[in-house]
Amino acid sequence: MSPKKDRKTLSQEAASPPAPILAHAAKSLPALMVDTYNEELRDEEGFVGDRASGRAFRAILKDWRELVREQGDDPFGDTPTEDIRKADMDKMLAGDDPKAAGLVHTVIEEFAGELAAVVRRFLRSKDWKGTESIVIGGGLSASHIGRLAMGRAELLLVAEGIEVELRPIEHDPDEAGLVGAVQLAPSWVLAGHDAILAVDIGGTNLRVGVVELNLTKKDSLAKAKVWKLRHWRHADDKPTREETVKRLTKMIVELIERAEAGKVRLAPFLGIACPGLIDESGKILSGGQNLPGNWEADDFHLPTSLVLPKIGNHEPVIVMHNDAVVQGLSAVPAMKDKKHWGVLTIGTGLGNARFTNHPRED
Repeated sequence: MSPKKDRKTLSQEAASPPAPILAHAAKSLPALMVDTYNEELRDEEGFVGDRASGRAFRAILKDWRELVREQGDDPFGDTPTEDIRKADMDKMLAGDDPKAAGLVHTVIEEFAGELAAVVRRFLRSKDWKGTESIVIGGGLSASHIGRLAMGRAELLLVAEGIEVELRPIEHDPDEAGLVGAVQLAPSWVLAGHDAILAVDIGGTNLRVGVVELNLTKKDSLAKAKVWKLRHWRHADDKPTREETVKRLTKMIVELIERAEAGKVRLAPFLGIACPGLIDESGKILSGGQNLPGNWEADDFHLPTSLVLPKIGNHEPVIVMHNDAVVQGLSAVPAMKDKKHWGVLTIGTGLGNARFTNHPRED
């Protein structure tokens, strides 16, 4: 089955009966419906999301640095654009050098225009119509420059008569893709346990964590947080797919042992956030091109490639979903007053997902 056909099927499934709660890439989750995700909208320039990605931000910065050099000194000196940290830009924006601050401000303004254009295009699509609020995730969302870009983009949209809230994700961007995994499991899986295991796989980094549930009397997951975290920047090591799976397995086992030593009662459940379009069997159909090796190969299936020990007396149930979906799920407690909302994750590319909350029970 081709990725194009699968994408069409994803949209058609909105009218179908909900998928089983513990299915991979389920449309129906305990708190909401996943209306669509991993949309690859195009315009005359290519993929729309490419205009508001982390790569796009760096490209804008690089272009303006070249223009500044023609008129004098570059405030960033000889530092390669890809090595300039967001914290450096935040500091420069608040510094005493007006030229340096002006450079960063100009980059923010141009990127905000691109972000507004991308949001506008998503809101015109059938599955995104009626979206009230959009959570912005990814590394840029935690920086001052990122938040300024969001605020400016929202104002640009307001000026066009488009009313949509753009808000930064509340959790640390490095942890949101782990915290959101608690929303993949129904309450009966979590009952009687303190935490779950979660994995967030990206094109550059891989994170594994133990996420404490901190359930309230109403079984709310609003206080879920990462207890322990293991991080591997796999892009530096350039591993094969098999080496990546082996290292991932080792990281998971280490955290299982750490939880046992700390008397943390793990649920026999592992939630995995992974880029791309994923089918109900856990197969990555498309969008995994930035992962080490070929993760879309017919003979590769990540959930069954992980050989894990029992948790308690049970084999762990593994559920995989798209990384933007899972990162967005970390915002469920903050978005309970919305009906239709979405997430855009600004990373190497631009992840996206749109949700409809289930009716609230009073």
